Amino acid sequence: MMDGSGFRGTGLQSLELCAGAGGQALGLERAGFDHLALVEIEKACRATLMHNRPNWTVLEGDQADLTHFDATPYRGVPLLAGGLPCPPFSKAGRQLGASDERNLFPAFLRIVDEARPDAILVENVRGFLDRAFDGFRSDFAKAMTALGYTVGWRLFSAAEFGVSQLRPRVAIVGFRTGTGDAFDWPEPRKAPAPSVGAVLHDLMAENGWHGADDWRAQARGIAPTIVGGSLKHGGPDLGPTRARQAWAKLGVDGRGVANAPPDRDFVGMPRLTVPMVARIQGFPDDWVFTGRKTPAYRQVGNAFPPPVAEALGRVIAKALVKKSVFAG
Repeated sequence: MMDGSGFRGTGLQSLELCAGAGGQALGLERAGFDHLALVEIEKACRATLMHNRPNWTVLEGDQADLTHFDATPYRGVPLLAGGLPCPPFSKAGRQLGASDERNLFPAFLRIVDEARPDAILVENVRGFLDRAFDGFRSDFAKAMTALGYTVGWRLFSAAEFGVSQLRPRVAIVGFRTGTGDAFDWPEPRKAPAPSVGAVLHDLMAENGWHGADDWRAQARGIAPTIVGGSLKHGGPDLGPTRARQAWAKLGVDGRGVANAPPDRDFVGMPRLTVPMVARIQGFPDDWVFTGRKTPAYRQVGNAFPPPVAEALGRVIAKALVKKSVFAG
């Protein structure tokens, strides 16, 4: 709840930046956070967010652009979360880091200063931890320290949280200095992630495909990292040559995305549909990605798997609740 001093009610609220199609927002919702507002520049993603959660406040106009977003009305929000653009650090790109025009960390620091959250959560690609960015990480940590926060980061695989996909991602977590003592990184699940065959068998068999059972037996492993491409580059396929080879071992044709599951008499390697890819990302089946196939697939491929966001959200929520109890 909001009062004159900011958001200090008994509930947990969050402000979501670069919300995309809602993977992180959905996971945080499951962890008990209510979203005060979601900032997302891509119209297709905003349509998906509003379609699935009409009650969420999805900002539009200048406020949908992080470089123009004014966070002062949200001062004191418990959690500031977001998936900042990964191309500056991605091995698939030129890894320009701070020199990349898509680097939004400066805007994020400004927003932290304006919003003064109790905690932050930022998701990014594994390349963020490369030695080439030692200086970038050090500068970011120093800037956060100057703002009164202590930050740390850790690499996780989505498979560690039950998602049938490798998908290594870096989680950056920070708290107001001296208030995050109750925080512990989430522990991976002990049970292995289910196979692609187990996750997708019912969808592959939806049109009565006679080969669905044999396909499930072949697709015994988890998926390689799903990629979504950018607005300028990348279409509805499952990635570069190495990724397609990994998909082929699972009996999947990674050269494109299908409009529908295989027909009864289909022969060969099937392609995944957008709903199949979404399920591999950890989205529930009732989460609808609006728009045509290519933009819908791009939304799925660029998403943060909800189960991973939920695991992080739960430990952050636990630390915030304990901080409130101790403060009281």
